[in-house]
Amino acid sequence: MKTILAFGDSLTWGADPVTGLRHPVGAQWPRVLEAALGSVRIHADGVGGRTTCRDDDAGAACRNGAKALPVALSAHMPLDLVIVMLGTNDLKAVHGGRAIAAQAGMRRLAQIIETFPYKPRNAVPQLLIVAPPHCGAGPSGHPAGGRSIAESRLLAPLYQALAAELGCGFFDAATVASADPADGVHLAADQTTAIGRALVAPVARMLA
Repeated sequence: MKTILAFGDSLTWGADPVTGLRHPVGAQWPRVLEAALGSVRIHADGVGGRTTCRDDDAGAACRNGAKALPVALSAHMPLDLVIVMLGTNDLKAVHGGRAIAAQAGMRRLAQIIETFPYKPRNAVPQLLIVAPPHCGAGPSGHPAGGRSIAESRLLAPLYQALAAELGCGFFDAATVASADPADGVHLAADQTTAIGRALVAPVARMLA
């Protein structure tokens, strides 16, 4: 059985943009992907507010992806594939709000995945970088958290360039899903479901 780590933020956790609660299991994209692939186990590790590599002590748990990723790798290895969908929280004003900084953070996460001391040492998983859906206008006319819609649109080309540089997989979730106008950031159930379905083909190719 192939094993995947889905590492992300509230979009991976499955936060409902209206209630803030979690979408039903059947609408969370890691579970949708797992069900469609069949004999594949997916460990879903999504934490609300998680960034690529920036500290944020405003939450109840560590939100720094570069600090949390080694723990997740250690807990779930051996792994065949790591899917990382992060960057939306790097766009918060408090973190600088720049897509280029999120790309630098994503590069650091890729380095961690490449160099982690796995057991066995040669069991280095493949990496699939997923650019999150673009932010949109919320009730105030802007996305929550002081994010910039324009900067969110830069994540995909920057991540695609990074994936080409690293020789890893890339998928742009904005091609199949968009943020809900309730806050301009989070996804309605049908949108996170769409991401899970769209990832079936690229993930299957990488695991073949």
